[in-house]
Amino acid sequence: MSSSAGGERKVSASLGRSVRGQTPRIQDLASTPESPRTPLRSTSQWFSSPGGSFRTEEEYVVLEVGSRFVRGGFPGQSAPLCILPFGPDEQRRLGDYRQWDPEYKMKRRKRKRGQEWGQEHELYRTDLSKLDLGLLEDKLERVMREAYNKYFLLDPKPRRILLALPPRMPHPLMSTILGVLFGSMQAPSITLLSSPILSTVAAGLRSALVVDIGWAETTVTGVYEYREVHEARSIRAGKMLSEEMAKLLNEELNEDVEPGDPKIEVSFEEAEEVLTRVGWCKSRPKSNRNTLYFPARTSPILEEFEDAVEVPEPTVAIPFPKNTPPTELIIAFASLAKPAEAALFAPQTALNEFDDHELPLHHLIYRALLSLPMDVRRICMSRIVITGGVSNLPGLKTRIIAELEAMVQQRGWDPVRSYGSAGARREAILRQQRENAELRREEGEDKVSESLDPDNPPAPPSAGFQSPEEDPIDLKLAHIALRNGPPPNAYVGGVIRGVETLGAWAGASLVAQLRIKGIVEIEREKFLQHGLLGASKDKEISVVPQRQSMGPGVGRGAGERASWTLGVWA
Repeated sequence: MSSSAGGERKVSASLGRSVRGQTPRIQDLASTPESPRTPLRSTSQWFSSPGGSFRTEEEYVVLEVGSRFVRGGFPGQSAPLCILPFGPDEQRRLGDYRQWDPEYKMKRRKRKRGQEWGQEHELYRTDLSKLDLGLLEDKLERVMREAYNKYFLLDPKPRRILLALPPRMPHPLMSTILGVLFGSMQAPSITLLSSPILSTVAAGLRSALVVDIGWAETTVTGVYEYREVHEARSIRAGKMLSEEMAKLLNEELNEDVEPGDPKIEVSFEEAEEVLTRVGWCKSRPKSNRNTLYFPARTSPILEEFEDAVEVPEPTVAIPFPKNTPPTELIIAFASLAKPAEAALFAPQTALNEFDDHELPLHHLIYRALLSLPMDVRRICMSRIVITGGVSNLPGLKTRIIAELEAMVQQRGWDPVRSYGSAGARREAILRQQRENAELRREEGEDKVSESLDPDNPPAPPSAGFQSPEEDPIDLKLAHIALRNGPPPNAYVGGVIRGVETLGAWAGASLVAQLRIKGIVEIEREKFLQHGLLGASKDKEISVVPQRQSMGPGVGRGAGERASWTLGVWA
């Protein structure tokens, strides 16, 4: 009797460890009558209550679909489990074993005729005129099956999906992505969240100016209390930066080439590797910080140190093993900052030569702040969040903040660029106001305090100017109020300041872990029946559970909605 009871205790302990996601020991499995099995993987065990491991039907899979990568993982994690790219190697057909051929690896790939720079490494682009939606569906389905079968390792039970998408995505493209997730992945529901909002959440903020430097474009989004209030775009992003790096490498490699010999052209992979390893962005030179912002300027590295001893510039050796024959390029380290200077800031070009869709980054951010209301601008300018893949370039964030500060000091927050004939008068008025303010400040500093005069001792302050006595009850209440957050005057505003963020995927992971209801929640049955046409025209609907009768004995569940909306994607 005692032996059987002990065996039951061993079996229950083994099953308890399996449910909690721990691998049972060999001696525990030996006491069970069935063969060993892979334990049920529960992702809610790390940051929730012990009973959360049994509620697997509420668990989410967090996905972020970008133009070149798909990030996936589980709620509560600070980084995704997998980051899957879209490249030529990931699009091989069945039976294609060229990747294991040593000669194939050492062969430089040429761009196909008619293809744009980096087109083979993209999943989608916002211009749908040259996009094959069927091929996009196959690419995404293949990547999602790899993520589920190789990295997630989940049981066959369907999981809800929390999907992070850019705020301006075409409806055919969104419908294709949702069709893959609902059809192949069998997701019961999908919650859509905007990437700028998630980047703000990952920075620990409620309001911010999110600068997303992506692959095809840079977006500047003003977020106020988790709502997008303004958006601006520019094509100066990672794609243009990669092209500029390729142009620089081609010029350096073709310096010693004879006129009749073929020109050397580096591939996309080589240019991207050089940009990732040794690319950087130089800081804003001090010689231009107190001068006019335009016309064009040059910024050599040693111009700040006029009396410095001249030393040879540092160089970098970059090997090109795929070249015929293999070669090594010796290039100055300062030259590797030229692509970022030309692609993202364009200092040699006047502002009137740019279109609205190709503004440099600092002008784009300044105009976005200028378009915001005054109270929203005060908060957002002190919470500038720079994210995206290109934002990891060394020195780029510092350069953007420095350029923006220079523009604000030079121009202020006046939306008028030119006052015409009244410009001279306005400058005179501003100069007079600055001189008066400086004079008042100097007079206040030179005034002698009356307390220093021994003949006239200071009179005691009246009762209205005396400091009140400190009440211990008030001090205790103020100390308790600090537990709910800092006082209102502790929030920074009105100055240019940058804030770090963990990225859109980390924000989505946090939102999914906290079980926050999203505005855009799409059910599988409704989407498969009507598609995006079944969405309501209202951009926002209430997520508060309401008590409403639907007939005798029939009631709507808490939080269930009669209709759904596309929110900012409508």
